[in-house]
Amino acid sequence: MPIDAARAVAAEPRSTTIAWDHKDIQLYHLGLGAGRPATDPDELRYTLESRLHVLPSFATVAGAGMGVVGGLSAPGLDIDLASVLHGSQRVELHRPIPVKGTATSTSRVAAVYDKGKAAILVLRTEAADDDGPLWTSDAQLFVRGEGGFGGERGPSERLELPERAPDRTVERAVREDAALLYRLSGDWNPLHADPEFAKLAGFDRPILHGLCTYGMTLKAVVDTLLGGDVAGVRSYGARFAGVVFPGETLRIRMWSDDGGRVRVTVTAADRDDAPVLADTLVETM
Repeated sequence: MPIDAARAVAAEPRSTTIAWDHKDIQLYHLGLGAGRPATDPDELRYTLESRLHVLPSFATVAGAGMGVVGGLSAPGLDIDLASVLHGSQRVELHRPIPVKGTATSTSRVAAVYDKGKAAILVLRTEAADDDGPLWTSDAQLFVRGEGGFGGERGPSERLELPERAPDRTVERAVREDAALLYRLSGDWNPLHADPEFAKLAGFDRPILHGLCTYGMTLKAVVDTLLGGDVAGVRSYGARFAGVVFPGETLRIRMWSDDGGRVRVTVTAADRDDAPVLADTLVETM
């Protein structure tokens, strides 16, 4: 059987050393569209090394995202990567990410759920440096054709939105070369660069990385509702509900509550508000 759920969850975690510095941070931020306008003081916090802070979603690419890759090679898993879709992503911050750092990244399969015609893998990556834990990242992967092994179905909760108009709505243009720039942070999937490969996957042109949209959305929330304070983010999770094409415009709607939670929806404004991110929640300090 391609998935042995019990063996995968019981497997020993895999650890590796990751490192980053200001160049990795700046490249990641530029891939999210930071630096427009280039001399805006608010944007210089993302682009200029003397003022730099780190958007918490950088955790998804630190060390070139080896947590997900390592998790898919765990014992008990024999999976065709073509059948894998990134279903959701959540990052919990234990403290602000430093501009320069070296950490131990430990990855494991935290859960395997049986959805009948598909399996859900929860790959957990924990990063810590000499001062203690930095972040915990959960990637939920949807594996088509690998269900039916008799496991638990797992949670299927959906985030309810307030029955009122959004507190803030902003639009963010996606650069034509956004995918080409973002992939330099470590995701080399040709789906995001090669038109011929994209056609084989069923798209008429390359699509944007889901984690790029994920990062762009968090930046919009931080800049719009948190005064640019990245340290105000405690956790951030989202479900990938649709694709984005470079050159499109994201419409980001935000609802805040008194508990320090920001609920968000993201749609493609150019395609009649086609869903892009759903069940999206930013929890603040």
